[in-house]
Amino acid sequence: MAGFVQIIEFQTSRIDEFEALIDEIVSQPGPMPVVRATLTEDRDRPGYYVNIVEFESYETAMENSNKPETAAMAERMGALCDGPPKFYNLDVRRTDQT
Repeated sequence: MAGFVQIIEFQTSRIDEFEALIDEIVSQPGPMPVVRATLTEDRDRPGYYVNIVEFESYETAMENSNKPETAAMAERMGALCDGPPKFYNLDVRRTDQT
């Protein structure tokens, strides 16, 4: 398998606080299980965001999900959202780059 991507769609009126929390997480010492994370903003729906998180594998993502610190971080992020997030769990079949 070529990798695993989790897409998290959410709505928040507190995006600055959300990004500050991401900054806090990223600044923590130690290796990150995430290959890349991209936070996007929906141009057509103000206040809606999509976070695209890439992992080396599904197994790596699940190991990360099962950590207590990941659960605590997800709870803090969820508290900043205006409703429940929607998750998409995707196996990467192919990546092309020019």
